[in-house]
Amino acid sequence: MARRKPNAAPKKATRQPPAAAKQKFSSAERSSLYASREAAKVLGTVLRGDAERRAVASIKSLVFKPSVRNKRGTFALVCETLKHLTVIKEVLEIADVLNSKWKRQEPLVYIICYDILFGKEPPLIGDAEKFLMKRKDALVSSLATLLVRKKVETVDELLGLSQVNGPLKPRYVRVNTLKMDVDSAVQELVKLYKVEKDETVPDLLVMPPGSHLHAHHLVKNGRIFLQGKGSAMVAAALQPEPSWEVIDACSAPGNKTINLAALMKGQGKIIACELNEERVKRLEQTIKLSGATNIEVFHGDFLGLNPEDPSFAKVRAILLDPSCSGSGTITDRLDHLLPSHSADNKNYDSMRLHKLAVFQKKALAHALSFPQVERVVYSTCSIHQIENEDVVSSVLPLASSLGFELATPFPQWQRRGLPVLAGSEHLLRMDPEEDKEGFFIALFTKTTSKLEDSNSNLSEDPERECRRRRRQGHPFLWPKVFFRAWNGRMR
Repeated sequence: MARRKPNAAPKKATRQPPAAAKQKFSSAERSSLYASREAAKVLGTVLRGDAERRAVASIKSLVFKPSVRNKRGTFALVCETLKHLTVIKEVLEIADVLNSKWKRQEPLVYIICYDILFGKEPPLIGDAEKFLMKRKDALVSSLATLLVRKKVETVDELLGLSQVNGPLKPRYVRVNTLKMDVDSAVQELVKLYKVEKDETVPDLLVMPPGSHLHAHHLVKNGRIFLQGKGSAMVAAALQPEPSWEVIDACSAPGNKTINLAALMKGQGKIIACELNEERVKRLEQTIKLSGATNIEVFHGDFLGLNPEDPSFAKVRAILLDPSCSGSGTITDRLDHLLPSHSADNKNYDSMRLHKLAVFQKKALAHALSFPQVERVVYSTCSIHQIENEDVVSSVLPLASSLGFELATPFPQWQRRGLPVLAGSEHLLRMDPEEDKEGFFIALFTKTTSKLEDSNSNLSEDPERECRRRRRQGHPFLWPKVFFRAWNGRMR
């Protein structure tokens, strides 16, 4: 008979640490973590665009996208990091603390280094923070070495920071009259800030500098839009009638497009052209928020549209606000903080301005060539003559041959074009110092006699004319495929 083994003594239960050993972070720490990651994403986008010399959205546009949670914190962090970027890069080079892993995440490293050296010490809740905080002494020591090398005593001297003189720019707000009337908007906003109606643009309100409205419910539901005065003046200068068909040639992000929709009281049709796919998405978001139902988005190149195609026989006005240097809104866009805007980039600026002007001339000539168009507005947010008066001057012979002449938008406005061409008194300029932004507007209108000729040609036999043009094979990039209307369903 087999003997039973004595029962083994029970093992003492060892105390295991809780399975959920996740560290709990305070709301402030989580907010700091989100802000640094969001700031790194924005910084990476603008630095890549700057390095590749291609246009990207402004820092403000990137920060104030719906996906960014901590907008004010992210915006401040990006701006301050950019201001100190040259110093941060030199400190990292002297300290030589980055391995290949962190060199691949430079935007995040720059953000955290700014906090370590010049801002608030970041909480140790991320791998990047832990890595760099362990090397804090080396970073601080490298900053001291840099000051000695440059023979300066303070970081401000190192940066050569210059203070902007003069009063700050007011906050402008355009009331979306598709959803709300101006007086109702004033009654709501005056609860927070002093509000005045703009003297030039009827639907524009003026509020004190620093008025924070990005989180206001009227902004979030599309009843008001934060839009500069120059931008609002562009659509108002076109003066489209409600029943017209209008082309917005370079539409995204869409503020001028929806401004046109409001001026047309939601009637007629606006063809909003945009070539860049990402900017098309932003344009569609803006249109949806505005509630406009008379806008069709064309994902394609305005220069690819054939003016003789019957699809455009009813287009009466074109707004052309093409890519430009943005030199008039450089402070708003904060482009002056980017590496390419340092003092040694004058040659690049000259070449870039020339390329932009070539495109601008081509686009304006194309806009003027649509047979039934009566009004064309050409605008830039540039202060450079090469993008403004020179572009207008180059197309004047063509414009005249097509029956166009320069008209005077906002006759009460004092600042006019540079006196370098006949008719400069009709051109409109905004001054960066006087008006706190630089803008340029040229308005072309078709003479009465030419309009009568165009209308008589169209009324002879429009069906025969359409068939003739189709036989000639005028392309329009498959409009049925590319047009999308924001009326709640695909057309």
